[in-house]
Amino acid sequence: MNMSTVRWEDSDLAYDSSNFVRGKGHFVDDIKLQGMLFMTVLRSPYARARILSLKGGMNSQDLGAKMASVGEGADPGAGISIEPVFATGFVNYVGEPVAAVFAEDRYKSTDLLESVEVDYEPLKPVVTMDDALAFGPIHEGMKNNILVEATKGDDFSDPKSPIVLEDTLENERVSTNPIEPRGIVASYADGILNVWISTQSVHSIKEGLVESLNLNPDNVRVMQADTGGAFGSKGGLYPEYVMASYASMKYRKPVKWIETRREHLTSTNPGRGVRSRVKIFAERSGKITGMKGDVLIDAGAYGSGIASFSAQFVAMMMTGPYSIEKAFVTGRSLLTNKVPQGPYRGAGRPEASFFIERMVDLLADEVNKDPADVRLLNTSDKPFNSPLGMKIDAARPFFESAIKELEYRKEAKMTKGVGVSFFVLVPAVYPGESARIMVRDGRIRVWLGGNSHGQGHEDFVKKLVNEELNVPGDLVTLYRGDTGMTKVGVGSWGSRSAIVAGAAVVSVCRKLKKDVEDDNGTYSYELLLAGSYDEFINEEKRMTLNSFGANLASVEVGKFGTVRVKKCLAYYDVGRALNKEMVIGQIQGGMAQGIGQTLHEGLFYNEDGQLITSSISDAGVPLAEDLPNFGVKIAENRSALPHGAKGVGESPTIGVPTALIRAIEKASGLRLRKTPVTAEDLMQ
Repeated sequence: MNMSTVRWEDSDLAYDSSNFVRGKGHFVDDIKLQGMLFMTVLRSPYARARILSLKGGMNSQDLGAKMASVGEGADPGAGISIEPVFATGFVNYVGEPVAAVFAEDRYKSTDLLESVEVDYEPLKPVVTMDDALAFGPIHEGMKNNILVEATKGDDFSDPKSPIVLEDTLENERVSTNPIEPRGIVASYADGILNVWISTQSVHSIKEGLVESLNLNPDNVRVMQADTGGAFGSKGGLYPEYVMASYASMKYRKPVKWIETRREHLTSTNPGRGVRSRVKIFAERSGKITGMKGDVLIDAGAYGSGIASFSAQFVAMMMTGPYSIEKAFVTGRSLLTNKVPQGPYRGAGRPEASFFIERMVDLLADEVNKDPADVRLLNTSDKPFNSPLGMKIDAARPFFESAIKELEYRKEAKMTKGVGVSFFVLVPAVYPGESARIMVRDGRIRVWLGGNSHGQGHEDFVKKLVNEELNVPGDLVTLYRGDTGMTKVGVGSWGSRSAIVAGAAVVSVCRKLKKDVEDDNGTYSYELLLAGSYDEFINEEKRMTLNSFGANLASVEVGKFGTVRVKKCLAYYDVGRALNKEMVIGQIQGGMAQGIGQTLHEGLFYNEDGQLITSSISDAGVPLAEDLPNFGVKIAENRSALPHGAKGVGESPTIGVPTALIRAIEKASGLRLRKTPVTAEDLMQ
């Protein structure tokens, strides 16, 4: 198969969510091309070491390329700290690619790893953020291990407040663990590099390959296979994508690489890994008058990407939905000898919320008031621009409704172990999104710049096309991401798809409607389908579309530190719900992830930088028996966009951990400062 045989009308390029439940998905590993080679990667067994000699396989002597920073939170970073495709001179985390081998099947390829000879000189690794601050730089040429330092707000002298509270709070690193790991098929033929990939953004992958391999963009086409989940891990470029593409160009054969679960845990960018020292100043009434924070991000071994962006992003959101007049936060991303940090559902939003919500609970205990009342006291009934740079709509009316909708007062009287959380969701609206609609042979074909990886984008596309053009949904098909069919695009992350991709669909529909009117003097969907039209739009968005949410959790804690989650409830403003059932499904899935982070999930390393949580069970994915029946209510306060949507995808991972950890705190009587909360923590 080459590019000439991959056509937009091929049925296997269309989205059809029902295929997944019928076992008919078309994933990367299902792609079989004539003469295909299978790639296996030799990875570093050390967190930090000097490479004394290297023989065999494809390695840095063959490909000395550097990684491009693309996707969510992309940041070029400092040249010294940019990750090489193959380790060059040094290895800086367990699992870093050192060489790659290729064979006709994956078993032979795996056997070939023994043909690669590497001699290492182990070095003392920098494993923790405290190590990063105390020890010398892990990269030669840098002064220290501070990758980025950013500040938000204006510093202020500590006010003479009757209450001053300070605490250190932390979220451990979390593996994304989608059901389908990463994978790629690269096929170079007739001067064109064709790539099939499991991804959140074909355009990010293309941009990254073009930059890392110095290719002509016109000679690269990236197509999305069915994608079995991502949660942030599949939005950007990885070394394996570059080496597989380069190998196909070198050997003139298709190359496939499919990640193992062990590789996912060691070498796929995890999320979280953030700690903050927070100080708040308050009156006896519970009114917060000031907040200071020092945020540390575990960037891992290399700097290009979201770890750089996180320093300022987490800092910006540290006041949460509250009207705090004075705030100053320093954010620092620190280099350690661990796999580089990446986005995980929420990508900075859950961390910021965890820090301020934990402090509000501490304040409520200090003034002996209900935590919900302290939260309401610190919200405003007018729009508020925070000193850290976040725009917040009038918050109090929504949160007063949330307390009622969640029946918090009733639950708090009945149950000791109950917690509530407030948050504001900041979606990744900028820089907008693209969409294309082609009308041919009586059918509507749609492409989006951002790609579905399980959210069911085809449903809102059909709904919006029907509303704008009156075309029945069974005549509308959404196709998977394809850089051959859309000139530019962004991606699906940051609770943005229904907002900006939906808005782009509406705009394209309206262009088509005008085309039909210009041709015929009037519009009808029959005239549209009888014609041949093709419209594309790349619609930029710079507006603020923040939205509010609240969660409630109740728990029981057993005498051996076991936690049973009795209730997990949500009340979110989603704007106009384009499909309520799918919105509720997204929320329920996110609530499960929020419980997972709070009670089960974490990536832990020993003093040598070796990953202790080396299997999916060790990493702590929750089981069905760990989850309660979820209760979801939504508010529909339309946004200013023509279709009225707001973001929702990341909301549960923001609100659930803070409500749940408070519920555990109340049930156990212990002050809890980090996730995950273990049985050992509760038996102290």
